[in-house]
Amino acid sequence: MQDTPKGNRLHIAIFGRRNAGKSSLINALTHQDLAVVSPVPGTTTDPVYKAMEILPIGPVMIIDTAGIDDEGELGALRVEKTMQVLNKADLVLLVVDATGDLSVYEERIVAECKQKQLAVLGVANKADLMLPSQESMQSWSDRLNIPFWPTSAASGEGIEVLKTQIIQQAPENWESIPVIGDLLNPGETVVLVVPIDLAAPKGRLILPQVQTIRDILDHDATCVVVKERELKEALQNMQQPPKLVVTDSQEFLKVAADTPPEVLLTSFSILFARHKGDLETFVKGVKAIDTLKPGDKVLIAEGCTHHRQADDIGKVKIPRWLRQFVGGELVFEWVSGGTFPRDVSTYQLIVHCGSCMLNRREVLSRLAGAREQEIPIVNYGILIAHVHGILHRALAPFPLAQMILEEY
Repeated sequence: MQDTPKGNRLHIAIFGRRNAGKSSLINALTHQDLAVVSPVPGTTTDPVYKAMEILPIGPVMIIDTAGIDDEGELGALRVEKTMQVLNKADLVLLVVDATGDLSVYEERIVAECKQKQLAVLGVANKADLMLPSQESMQSWSDRLNIPFWPTSAASGEGIEVLKTQIIQQAPENWESIPVIGDLLNPGETVVLVVPIDLAAPKGRLILPQVQTIRDILDHDATCVVVKERELKEALQNMQQPPKLVVTDSQEFLKVAADTPPEVLLTSFSILFARHKGDLETFVKGVKAIDTLKPGDKVLIAEGCTHHRQADDIGKVKIPRWLRQFVGGELVFEWVSGGTFPRDVSTYQLIVHCGSCMLNRREVLSRLAGAREQEIPIVNYGILIAHVHGILHRALAPFPLAQMILEEY
């Protein structure tokens, strides 16, 4: 995540009057002491850019700005630099001291943002000192025509809810990490294992396979596509071993057996867990499978609404593998397409598809909702690798995720 180019990060600009708690909010969002916090107004003088990762949002560029109410000749210059940040921001967080009230400064910022078609989220910070009433929050929202959310940078209250709102308000076109290209060097070879079975669409490949092929080519690498039965022979015929083998998750066991241990192995679903969502959050969720017991409730979420086959992965195979793993019956519920329950607190586990038909903002919003309600969520490919005992190997291309697996 730290190697993600600046241009591919979601730029979140923090605006507000002096001493509204902007720097404290940054530290609360990132869980690190990135910004200097002081009770002295005007501690932040020029815009400060911090390349960071905010889970489950992913790689972002946080921009801490000087107070929009700065005074004097130098203060006017600082405000001018602060306003220039609007040309670089994807999303603005307007921080207001919850113990105070709105002013003309907030009105000016919102007017500028609307002129630039920038999304703005109002943050009523310092809610631990005085929790704003619903009436006052509604009054602020009506006055500026933006949503307001109470938070406390000191206690952490409301921070996870704010992250969810950031995901929902982020522009749809902000860049995510590549499907696979950042794992490759030009000239390296990737073998893709693509089963042709009843679930495969006639005459074409499925979207994750097509997107992976395109990303490999975009990064000047070589792609070899085979069916699972031809993998072993294809590997034997190669003069140099491939950098990576990527398989359909349902063929993990056979492909793992046919792929030499020195060759990296993963699945399309795991690649998309990283590309469309947050791989580390999904990996943290996998441990919940070990504690499932008969009678527990599991939600299976699919992003598409395809016609289900007799041995469908989400409807049949995953429930069968989980029953075998647990040693008893589980209570399954399914959602598909854009449907996803706001309240997931009744489930012991959420199992999510690779999300090829969803945008990243929607997937991250679902992850944030699960995190807020403390419900573990896992991805199809990660679950399949885990129940077959090869998850550690399937995460080998992703050292951070592999380390998280070992820690949890």
